[in-house]
Amino acid sequence: MIGKLTGLVDSSGEDWVIVDVSGVGYLVHCSNRTLSNLPGTGELVSLLIETHVREDHIHLYGFLQAAERDWFGLLSTVQGVGVKMTLAILSVLPPSELIQAIAAQDKSALTRANGVGPKLAGRIVAELKDKAGKLALGPAAALAGGTAAAARGGAPALSEDAVSALVNLGYQRGEAFGAVVQATHELGADAPLEAVIKAGLKELSA
Repeated sequence: MIGKLTGLVDSSGEDWVIVDVSGVGYLVHCSNRTLSNLPGTGELVSLLIETHVREDHIHLYGFLQAAERDWFGLLSTVQGVGVKMTLAILSVLPPSELIQAIAAQDKSALTRANGVGPKLAGRIVAELKDKAGKLALGPAAALAGGTAAAARGGAPALSEDAVSALVNLGYQRGEAFGAVVQATHELGADAPLEAVIKAGLKELSA
């Protein structure tokens, strides 16, 4: 199985790039985000690879970041989310925003991806809310795990109360959650609710 390719950018298209490795051209499918960050034709590139083997084909999917590759695998576990839709999601949401959307249960962020409707977005956030917390993606991931635990009665839902308060003040759920993540990271998990809300407002007005 191919896990990584390093070679020269030969050519690229809407959702693919050909990487020339010692005279052999590998067709690699990528998200628009990855394609937009590739070096120019003839320049050296190194891509992490997920190899999909089927009865009638072998497809290579490439990523510049390990986090994007990890999310590719995680999103693919959701029923109804194929590889094309997974790449569409990764094209509009980088890993840092994706973990925040999942943790915040922000379905509207996912519907920005081509082909993802509200019903499928709801399934994605529901199925991945526990799994997402296991990815090492910073404070949002840790808070994702805490939010899931709170929902099961295992921890106080301080962060959710703060998010709700900011949403009630007119902010979008995704940006409110991001502000609470930052505030909780700075103040600590035991900070009073009022302090978290004030810090969140300060973050949003910065």
